[in-house]
Amino acid sequence: MTTQQPASGVEKGSAKSPYAGRWVARLRGKIIAHGGTPAQALHAAKQACPKEKPEITYMPSPETLVKSSLLPAIVDALPQDQPLYLIGGAVRDALLGQVSHDLDFGLPPRKGAVDNALKVARRIANKIGAAYYPLDSERGAARLVLIHEDGTRDILDFAAFRGDDLETDLRGRDFTLNAIALDVRTQQLFDPLNGANDLRAKTLRACSPTSLSDDPIRVLRAIRLAASYGFRILPETRQAMKAAIPALSKTSAERRRDELFRILEGKQPATAIRALEMLGVLPEVFPELPALKDVAQPSPHVDDVWAHTLNTLRHLENILSALSPEYDSSKASEFYNGLLVLRLGRYREQFDAHFADGLTADRSIFGLLFFAALYHDVAKPLKSETGEDGRIRFWGHDAEGAEMAADRMRSLHLSNDETDRVKRVIGNHMRIHSMTNRFLDERKQPSRRAIYRFFRDTREAGVDLVLLSLADLRATYEHTLPESLWKAELDVCRILLENLWEHPAEVVKPPSFLNGHEVMQAFELSPSPLVGALLEAIREAQAMGDVSDKDEALVFASNWLKKEN
Repeated sequence: MTTQQPASGVEKGSAKSPYAGRWVARLRGKIIAHGGTPAQALHAAKQACPKEKPEITYMPSPETLVKSSLLPAIVDALPQDQPLYLIGGAVRDALLGQVSHDLDFGLPPRKGAVDNALKVARRIANKIGAAYYPLDSERGAARLVLIHEDGTRDILDFAAFRGDDLETDLRGRDFTLNAIALDVRTQQLFDPLNGANDLRAKTLRACSPTSLSDDPIRVLRAIRLAASYGFRILPETRQAMKAAIPALSKTSAERRRDELFRILEGKQPATAIRALEMLGVLPEVFPELPALKDVAQPSPHVDDVWAHTLNTLRHLENILSALSPEYDSSKASEFYNGLLVLRLGRYREQFDAHFADGLTADRSIFGLLFFAALYHDVAKPLKSETGEDGRIRFWGHDAEGAEMAADRMRSLHLSNDETDRVKRVIGNHMRIHSMTNRFLDERKQPSRRAIYRFFRDTREAGVDLVLLSLADLRATYEHTLPESLWKAELDVCRILLENLWEHPAEVVKPPSFLNGHEVMQAFELSPSPLVGALLEAIREAQAMGDVSDKDEALVFASNWLKKEN
């Protein structure tokens, strides 16, 4: 059995030490500076001794290293002789000064007790009031899910070591920055691969030469980590990633889906997607997208379809950031974002609530929106036509693209609700642009009928369409975007959201004055599609203001049926 060593780059600290829970910089054994992150400690040291190269180490504190209120209860629930280690992402995030709600725990295997991890997990679940799910009885793996009153949740995974001891388990993991463990009892860190030093250097290094070939999904994880944290992938790790790419297609669709949506839901998805392209990963995960490269577009587009797609993702990131719940004046300093905040900033809370309503427990509306942005022009290579006037057109690319995106989502085993949501976004992504053009050309705001039909067809995806349309417009023109056009599109979006969120019962969701049974009884109709068409016509008449009560609805229905007959 390998002896476990405390983490390099991390020192044993004391809660009484003034540096406990801080990164410290040392020169010849003397602390010369400290900070809340490695970068802060190094910067402070350089200010004091600019020509020196200090050693950066961490002084852990039981109260500050991993900020989770669950840890004391977990320790209380453990049998006295049961070791338990927090491993991987939560420790990495804690060393970066961040809080994680996904906690991975490892514990030593016990001879003759394969299910020990399951028993420990169930015991802890009973202690903290979490739901318990066995994941792998052979390996000894279980998951706990704890949902809080505010809707947030903690996910705790428990598994026996992969190997005989902790160090073997850590050396078998993906990257050194994820191969750091914390003893939950003593708060001692174990870092046999110097992951803390790689964190400080913002370097992504594979744990072993076979880390990527052992599990090709780690190629996607590497790209996500590099984009999210701004890490540099070492050349040897990059080469190992390239060698493992062909085997990605042999991994399960569910695992590819989960890692790809973590990329889309993470920081800087546009950067991550560009990295997928540069490394040659796109054909293995999104095989429709390479065809977008070098597909020319007519004016006012300033880029080909692929560059436009990447820029749409980038602008979508910026728009969501500018409309996030916490107002940040720096995000509105750019001219176009300033106009965006001026017209739509009042809906921050509504946007936040919109994205809080996920369709599944595993993926967010954010991820689906970015997937829709990634695939919104996917059919343009198939629909590209050059007319007699020499102008390139893409008739029907929205409808065709919606079907192509749906096919890809089904291959990744996404739910029917998620697939339908994305189809509605992509299939309707030209509608707001059309409303804006009419607004500019004819000085006509969207009519009540247009607003009603927009939300009838898009449902909850209408909000997603607002955001995608704005990002799409920015990416189409880039720096050539006319101020008048941007203001007009913002005004159209404001009118749509105003009707949805401020007075929905007037146009978007008028109350039902008649139901199917009442219509059939009043007009002696049999069940048929005609009844549904009549009810829809009544709702639209309500939205237009032509029907305001049940009696008017009956008169309208009578006249409508006469015309149909």
